[in-house]
Amino acid sequence: MNRHLATPLATSRLAQMSRHRPKFMKPRRRPLIFARLWHPQGLESSTSSIFYMFFYASCLSLANDAGHNRRVISGSRHMSSNSSLTPSARAFEPLQLGPITLPNRFVKAGTYEGMNFANGPSAALVKHHVDIARGGVGMTTLGYTAVHPDGRTFEEETSIGADNLVRFRALTDAVHGAGARVSLQLGHCGTMTRTPKRSTRKPLGPSKTLNLYGAMVGALFTSEMTSADMQTVGDQFVAAAKHAVAAGFDAIELHMGHGYLLSQFLSPLANKRNDQYGGSAENRLRFPLEVTERVLAAVGDQIAVIAKLNLRDGARSGVEIADSIKTAQALQSAGLHGLVMTGGFSPYSPMYLFRGNSPVPSMLQTEKSAWNRFLLKLGAKTAFRDTPFEEMYFLKHALQMREAVTMPLGLLGGLRSGDNVAEAMRAGFDFVVLGRPLIAQADFVSRLAKDPSARSNCINCNRCVAEFSTPGGVRCVLGEPNDSALNARPAA
Repeated sequence: MNRHLATPLATSRLAQMSRHRPKFMKPRRRPLIFARLWHPQGLESSTSSIFYMFFYASCLSLANDAGHNRRVISGSRHMSSNSSLTPSARAFEPLQLGPITLPNRFVKAGTYEGMNFANGPSAALVKHHVDIARGGVGMTTLGYTAVHPDGRTFEEETSIGADNLVRFRALTDAVHGAGARVSLQLGHCGTMTRTPKRSTRKPLGPSKTLNLYGAMVGALFTSEMTSADMQTVGDQFVAAAKHAVAAGFDAIELHMGHGYLLSQFLSPLANKRNDQYGGSAENRLRFPLEVTERVLAAVGDQIAVIAKLNLRDGARSGVEIADSIKTAQALQSAGLHGLVMTGGFSPYSPMYLFRGNSPVPSMLQTEKSAWNRFLLKLGAKTAFRDTPFEEMYFLKHALQMREAVTMPLGLLGGLRSGDNVAEAMRAGFDFVVLGRPLIAQADFVSRLAKDPSARSNCINCNRCVAEFSTPGGVRCVLGEPNDSALNARPAA
């Protein structure tokens, strides 16, 4: 039995949250004719799926920072045994994550940086993560890295293999030299791809569907994965995990959110199978669980293995918190070392993850394709509208997860201040996960160490999203430009 007990303040706060839900949490009824034309399953928001399936999948994880909706919980078994520590001080205590120890409880979220070559990291990516490591995080996360070239969403994304380990090793050595741990986020895009070259004729996913994301490269249709396909992809995850160990990473993060392959299996939005891998939540989690078990068996205690999991998809007929709790409990039983909690299914609910200003105006300025600009404008009218930003916006459902599992949990989604960090520690979460605040200020954690009341200067404009497609890669537009020449040079 998990001993996370709600205080009266928590109960009161939860009641307030129920009365003041953001409007987008209540699905809008729209004509589904276009959705049914493009998606046999008749999903709610056709324009968001059209837009996102062409451009936006890889950069969605930029919003991964941490927290909303305040509630206080006591009794976390993961809290420091030193009860004299304030919650703010506890965030700077070491954290045991499987076989590794983090120097503190701040983790940089895995975000798409636009600083990779197809065959490995650039020198700019090394600098990006070294700056964040020097800024005080306990662990930084290298964003989406495919387990195989077939698992890339875009051609410019990278995968990890024996042929490019030297470039990844250059990054891990540099981050370790700056005093932090480093994690590699591993994923497979499934059907969400527009790469023209693949080893299969059609992109693979849990079910057959139309794939507008790949229409421009002649991949309009997808194939339902067979048991042999699942074995092959599982082999790719295992091989990538072993390569991560060889490259010097301290942890790997299995990407099970945002509409990538493992998320596709988990979500009724994409999984329409009628075999043992579809239907019930228990069946839908079967393949992600098998991948996790195989990876854990392959790496042993050489590296920490965590996962990024949606609390909710944030779209009608998608994953809900009850489904995610079942998945998390199964992953915990398999021996997973920790969980980063997120939300949003890329093709249909991107602003469920982002919150704040729509990134579309900035993306229109950087997008070169006229067709993609047209799709962006369509998406801006539905899924990519400005969405009210609230601090700690995943907290309500994260608290339900906290009560259901005992493994280390990382809170993500809108953490902007030292007060937010303290509240996350009081609520029993083991670490906090920051994205946009560290893009805005690489030294934000050091600032918090000096002044627990410090606030991030991130204004939630989301213009950083468009920057990943610029020559210099991702940055805060309020800061200095990146060195594009550095981004054109391999890490090693």
